[in-house]
Amino acid sequence: MRMLSAAVAVVLMTAPAFAQTPNVNLIPELQSKSPEEKEQDAIKEKAYKDSLKKIPDAKAADPWGTVRSETPAKAAAKTAPAKPKTKTGSSVN
Repeated sequence: MRMLSAAVAVVLMTAPAFAQTPNVNLIPELQSKSPEEKEQDAIKEKAYKDSLKKIPDAKAADPWGTVRSETPAKAAAKTAPAKPKTKTGSSVN
């Protein structure tokens, strides 16, 4: 009797969850295009590809080009070598 009541309880609890699952059609009805539609699609595709060919190639632009120096290696070489640090607050006798 306990097994039967447990099985009924499980069925009653899962029924609302089962009702919420969406109705998914994994094989939708295939609609074929007419020859006129296929021809129109081909014309549209050709016009699209032709319009892409008309777009000029973008040149590489460096937005920071005016800020940076032309020769960063020379600028680093011109700096003076680092001086050895001395302790402050000590007296030399």
